[in-house]
Formats: sequence, C-alpha cells, structure tokens
Amino acid sequence: MCSDDGCCCGDSHGRIQRFIEPCLLLLLAQKPTHGYDLIDKLSLFGFDGIDPGTIYRYLREMEKNQLVTSEWITEGKGPAKRKYELTGEGKEYLLSWQTVIKKNREILNIFLQELEELNFD
Repeated sequence: MCSDDGCCCGDSHGRIQRFIEPCLLLLLAQKPTHGYDLIDKLSLFGFDGIDPGTIYRYLREMEKNQLVTSEWITEGKGPAKRKYELTGEGKEYLLSWQTVIKKNREILNIFLQELEELNFD
C-alpha cells in the first residue's frame, strides 16, 4: 500500500540514495567547488533537504578512494572552506556510472512500457 504522499518506493522521492555519488562527481566535473554549493546543486537531481553530514561523508569517502581531492581555501571573508575537485580516477569512475545509468534507463523504460500496456486506468 502506498503512503499518503503516493510513493511506495522506500522514500518520499522514489530515488536511490547511492545516486548521490555520481551526482556529486558530475557537479565536480562541471566545476570544483565547496560542500555547501554541492548540497544546493543536488536539488537539481531531486535531493532536497539532505543532511550536510551525509554529503560530507560521501566526499570524505570519495577523497579516500582518490576520486576527488580537496584543499582548504582561507582567502576571502568568513571561515576557511574546503574546495573539492574531481581527479582523473574520479572522471573514469563517473564514466562507469554513465554506463550503468544508461543500462538502468533502458530497463526502466521497458518496465514503464510494459506497465502502460496493462491499462490500469
């Protein structure tokens, strides 16, 4: 049975939490930036109101796996900020996500087509 918001896919947006990782890598491929900027831009992919701690855990893990690098920026107003940047390994990993996502898109399109043919209206 579906919840009040109409979704029965495990969370209110029907998204896969692991999808945060390729989204972060894509955003960093577009432009090296700070964590809070990444958090703001994740709304483009349906991740609204996400806990900043979750994002920073992903960033630390990706840095540990050499997918991103970071450096402290101390210039300018306010406190120091950590700026993240995609590495060559990160780019390769992002491209492997592209392959997986394309295949999943094909499977989801087949699923939706089969479901629409049932005419449950």
